[in-house]
Amino acid sequence: MRAQVVLFDGFDPLDAIGPYETLGAGGLQVELVTAEGPRDVPSGLAFSLRATARLDPLAAGLLVVPGAAGHDEDGVVALLGNAAETLKTPLRQALENNDLTVTTVCGGSLLLAMAGLITGRTATTNHLGLHALEAMGVNAVRTRIVDDGDLVTAAGVTSGVDLGLYLVEREVGARKAVEVETLFAHERRGTVWSAA
Repeated sequence: MRAQVVLFDGFDPLDAIGPYETLGAGGLQVELVTAEGPRDVPSGLAFSLRATARLDPLAAGLLVVPGAAGHDEDGVVALLGNAAETLKTPLRQALENNDLTVTTVCGGSLLLAMAGLITGRTATTNHLGLHALEAMGVNAVRTRIVDDGDLVTAAGVTSGVDLGLYLVEREVGARKAVEVETLFAHERRGTVWSAA
């Protein structure tokens, strides 16, 4: 199974790398992608990661959307707004793709909401953004992970590894998820809210 981790200018590195490593350890083919294709992408924390491919919203598998990082709330909101504008069309296509599950870490769900793509859906985000998510027409739930079928969202910045483990369990199986938990010496935290 393929997993694409979307990078954009100002992304939060931990939001991207946590799921990247966890999904890779779970046996998925993981790649860093951008809307523009291969390039060095500056994070919000003064270093860059290299995206190796163009985002393919029509592919099967998983798509991970991180949040943004910065030193003040207004800056983070501006980065998310810019990314929402740049990524709106491919993310809409991804959400319409029945063979793709869109996932987010931290402010990634805010990015989707700012783009107007998850109105009426159930999601979570960093506890500081729950009211903003709700104000944009999303059913915001204060929990670690929300599984709303083809949209799976995770709360704060450290939830990326938990999201990765949950997705490994959901897509590959519990045995593989336990193997990755053991490899990483990490015990998952929090509750998974599920539409089912």
